Amino acid sequence: MPLPSLDLVVGKTYLLRIDLLPSLRMAAKTQKLTLKREVGLIGAISFIAGTMMGSGIFMSPQSVLVNIGSPGASLVIWAACGLLATLGSLCYAELGTVISESGAEYIYILRIFGQVIAFMFVFSFVVVMRPASATGIALSFAEYAVAPFYHDCTPPELVVKCVAAAGILVLAIVNSMNVRLAMFIQVFSMVIKLVALAVIIIGGVVLLFKGNTENFEDSFKGTNVEISSIGISLYQGLWSYDGWNTLNYVTEELKRPEVNLPRAVIIAIPMVTMLYLLVNVSYLAAMTPRELMSSNAVAVTWGNKVLGSWGWVMSIAAALSAFGSLNGTFFSGGRVCFVAAREGHMPDILSMAHVNRLTPSPALIFTTAISLLVLIPGDFQSIVNYFSFTAWFFYAITLSGLLYLKIKKPELPRPYRVPIVIPILVIIAAIFLVLAPIIDNPAIEYLYVTLFIFSGVLVYVPFIHFKLCPGLLEKVTVFLQLFLEVAPADKNL
Repeated sequence: MPLPSLDLVVGKTYLLRIDLLPSLRMAAKTQKLTLKREVGLIGAISFIAGTMMGSGIFMSPQSVLVNIGSPGASLVIWAACGLLATLGSLCYAELGTVISESGAEYIYILRIFGQVIAFMFVFSFVVVMRPASATGIALSFAEYAVAPFYHDCTPPELVVKCVAAAGILVLAIVNSMNVRLAMFIQVFSMVIKLVALAVIIIGGVVLLFKGNTENFEDSFKGTNVEISSIGISLYQGLWSYDGWNTLNYVTEELKRPEVNLPRAVIIAIPMVTMLYLLVNVSYLAAMTPRELMSSNAVAVTWGNKVLGSWGWVMSIAAALSAFGSLNGTFFSGGRVCFVAAREGHMPDILSMAHVNRLTPSPALIFTTAISLLVLIPGDFQSIVNYFSFTAWFFYAITLSGLLYLKIKKPELPRPYRVPIVIPILVIIAAIFLVLAPIIDNPAIEYLYVTLFIFSGVLVYVPFIHFKLCPGLLEKVTVFLQLFLEVAPADKNL
């Protein structure tokens, strides 16, 4: 049976005839779909905290301690990361209430600095940042998920990567099927995380009362004060805080964003920071610095030492924690592809939503495919470092935009404001994070990442500015629109 014909083409947006498929009739009648505002304050807090409290707190303490060299300095690094994430999120809360569109850095850079820099961001985000984040979390999930089956040895890399791929695929399907189901997973996983962290914290308190305080005596001895050591330690710590800006990716699906966005970040991020500090104290109360630095799965090592035969419970809890964080990463990451496509910077099919489920399923499928490709050669430590380098480069640009709006556009309505000194401090920190590893200990890989970021211009000029091969893209869009049962989605402002 031949494919049905198109009834109307408006610009780059394809509207389907009413007789194409029964499930597409609503799309033809209404012409535009919008994503639902289904995320309230509790969901927003769960979304931020659940995304942040993923693999990092169960993986990064070892890396932070290895690089900074002493228990006391490691706690300072964790506190500094929490402060930086809090200040950054407050700046993003103001941006999210001034520019009330989904897409976070992408949409803010687009509205303030224009097309070219915005495309450089989304190009880097789609190919490096979000897939690297998802892959790193998926690898952490897989490490903990298989740990009970390889108690006395390191699990095979192939097994870990297969389990990681399975986790990515399952959550891609969930997020494509139903927003409420994705939010349920987020809230449920956050409860598991809080219980697991509470067990670790209570266990640490008991150990401290028993007198296990030797690791806190002369705790700054052996601290590495090299710029690169501090920078890499911050990279590893900030990996655990990744997600502090995640609510800005889904502003159009947030109920009363002008109220709930700043409230959610003010509640969620300080709470996570306090939990992280207490958890690290508990790790140091149970393990010597040498034991902690040699552990590939810190929570499992802690569980085996403190809980004995019940140590496997921590492995399951850490796996579920990473699973929830991966879910949050997919929920927000697919929205960036969606918004970029809506603005003409990605193929049109990625700007469409399923006509019944109202989820951006094409964008989620695309993000999943890239993440699986990154997973093949994936290495956890390298992924974290290159992700952090790229992310803080664009955070600095985004917050420079906030400074511009404060100085040049003071008349814009702002339901929420931060003092101008806060974005200045975060920009200085971001510049340090980008330059520190390069200045003190230059590595050729950072040059490759920098060249890749600027290579976005080479893609922008022919395919976005001059729009090469539009006919082929239109045919592919029509086919995929019919196959996936999707239709154009309007902005939900």
